[in-house]
Amino acid sequence: MKKSLTLSAALLAASAFVAPAMAEHHGDKEAVHEQLESPLDPILASDIRKDDMARDKYRHPKDTLVFFDIRPDMKVGEYAPGGGWYSRILGPLLAEKGQYVGLFFNPDNLPFSDEAKERTRAGAAKFPEDVAKWTGISADKFPTYTMDKVPAEAKGTMDRILIIRMMHNMLRWNMADSEIAAMRDLLKDDGMIGIVQHRAKADASYALSDGNKGYLREADVIKFMEVHGFELVNSSEVNANDKDTADYENGVWTLPPAFAKKDVDKEKYEAIGESDRMTLLFKKRP
Repeated sequence: MKKSLTLSAALLAASAFVAPAMAEHHGDKEAVHEQLESPLDPILASDIRKDDMARDKYRHPKDTLVFFDIRPDMKVGEYAPGGGWYSRILGPLLAEKGQYVGLFFNPDNLPFSDEAKERTRAGAAKFPEDVAKWTGISADKFPTYTMDKVPAEAKGTMDRILIIRMMHNMLRWNMADSEIAAMRDLLKDDGMIGIVQHRAKADASYALSDGNKGYLREADVIKFMEVHGFELVNSSEVNANDKDTADYENGVWTLPPAFAKKDVDKEKYEAIGESDRMTLLFKKRP
């Protein structure tokens, strides 16, 4: 088994990334991806991820970030970062030469109580300290905004925004239009959005693919993004799982890690693993 590296070792590897060489090969995806491997590998193996690694076989973080062409000198926003699974990768990766930004729901658009909306604002406010605690990197390295409080100077500055398994919530809560519009404003002219999303079957009924079961049809996601000013650059099957039938009464939460049915048929769902997921990269259109 590969020995875990400390965070300091991970940061040292990240800082060793050679920016001029990256710029020289900007149009050569294969060369850029090879360069990404150097800073990513020690971060993925670091001790700060010891509780996260069990899910790597389902989430494929290295291949996913390589596909999204994430580089250490970029400004990258993660939408609805939650418990910090990707924060513990992106925070160290971007801390020296780039910037990792937490992006949270506009609470006013959430179909929840005022108390729940305030919890969203409070969670966003404490997120930089959370990332600092997880990574050992100063909190001031990690700006965080709710989507209704984005400062004017942040607009047009981001290279990438990642939406990881959250499109279904935006759609079922009827807030996707405004949230994607706000994200588009944050991106540079050549900025991109990377989406990982639980995938319904191509011929799934509306009831199985409207987001309330956690699943969306890939064609619907692509069309939605096109309507909102993006073009599909590429798609990947890196997060595919053909064992997932995507038709469970309890939705995607039937599968690990949620196990909505508790111990009922747990071995069956463990054998399936986590959901089948589309992995899509979109570029902002002029």
